[in-house]
Amino acid sequence: MWDELSEGALGAVVLADTRRLEDCFAAVDFFEQRGMGFIVAINEFDGAHRYEPEEVRAAIDLDPQVPVVRCDARISSSGIQTLLTLVRHLLAHAPAAPTFGARTT
Repeated sequence: MWDELSEGALGAVVLADTRRLEDCFAAVDFFEQRGMGFIVAINEFDGAHRYEPEEVRAAIDLDPQVPVVRCDARISSSGIQTLLTLVRHLLAHAPAAPTFGARTT
């Protein structure tokens, strides 16, 4: 089912619940194996312990280039900032566009 859901996607956000961090391992593995750009967003809850992004990175064993951000999925501006981080990450790691017919004069 993951293949169908991600077909045509440019990138993804893995929403990590630090109370059940192991639940995001399968999603991280899926995107890593396919070479799809993704970020991890730590969903923060009221009253829950707040982990530093580097603590979550170590627990998930993420590549250093994968951004880890904090977010509150209940707040739309937080979701927007998370998506902007994804877009910036994808643009920064996009393959260079080929230059066809470049001329020098």
